[in-house]
Amino acid sequence: MSQPIKQQIGNIALVVDNYDDAIAFYTQKLQFTLVEDTDLGGGKRWVQVSPPNSNGTNLLLAQASNDAQQQAVGNQTGGRVFLFLQTNDFWRDYEDMKAKGVVFNEAPREEAYGTVVVFQDLYGNKWDLLQLKHTD
Repeated sequence: MSQPIKQQIGNIALVVDNYDDAIAFYTQKLQFTLVEDTDLGGGKRWVQVSPPNSNGTNLLLAQASNDAQQQAVGNQTGGRVFLFLQTNDFWRDYEDMKAKGVVFNEAPREEAYGTVVVFQDLYGNKWDLLQLKHTD
C-alpha cells in the first residue's frame, strides 16, 4: 500500500534589493527569526526568515542578480497583496509594527473572516496582517 500524499511549501522566494536590509526589516520590524544565512559564494547567500513560533513556510530572501529580477523587487504580484501574515493578537502586532515605522496602506478593518490591515514591506510589497475569527 502506498503512503498518502503529504506535501508542504517549504520556502517562498522573495526577491530583495539587499540581503542585509531585508534581514534587518524582517527581524527588527516584523520580529521574524533569522533561520539561516549561509554564504554560497559569488555574492549569493541562502537566507531564510520566519515569523515567530512559525512551524511551516519560510521566506527565502533572494537578492536580485539581474535587471529582470531587480524590476520585480517590491512588485512580485503586480500590486496585489502578496503574503498573509496571520497572528493570534492583531492589535498587539499592529501597534508594535506601527511603532517601528511599518507603512500601512489603510486603517484596520473588521471583515466576516477576521481583523485585517494591508501593510508594505521595505520594498513596497503588499501584505495582509490578519487575525482570523475563530470558527467552531
